[in-house]
Amino acid sequence: MDTKNKDIVSSQVAEIVLSYRPNSKVSEKPQIVSSLTANRILRANWDESKIAFIEEFKVILLNRANRVLGIINASSGGTAGTVVDLKVIFGAAMKSSASAMIIAHNHPSGTMKPSERDKRLTEKMVKAGKLLELPVLDHIILTPEGYYSFADDGGL
Repeated sequence: MDTKNKDIVSSQVAEIVLSYRPNSKVSEKPQIVSSLTANRILRANWDESKIAFIEEFKVILLNRANRVLGIINASSGGTAGTVVDLKVIFGAAMKSSASAMIIAHNHPSGTMKPSERDKRLTEKMVKAGKLLELPVLDHIILTPEGYYSFADDGGL
């Protein structure tokens, strides 16, 4: 390829930059040891006024010691649902060198019972996580009054 054609081709290709900037020492990050701990961390990082208003989907990214690397606000929808894009979630998890994740969403209706759609999504996420060696440790559903944990219920 001559120089002119090489310059044209290289100028048409976007550069992909991967970055993760931790904002504190690993030892200072909260550690998740149960669904209750995950629930507390999620609620501390969730706009409480939205839990009963619009459905949102978040992901807690964890290191090997289950310390929180960060939380992804993966999507925000309406009163009856939100769209979840696995590529976005797993892309962010890999970018941050996460070792595991906990997925979560809220039910504005207040129903803690998972829907069939919730169950299918959980199954899909768990399968993708196994393939990528990025396990999904739990799927938590938040409501204003409490939470539901797939892991506690044996659903993972």
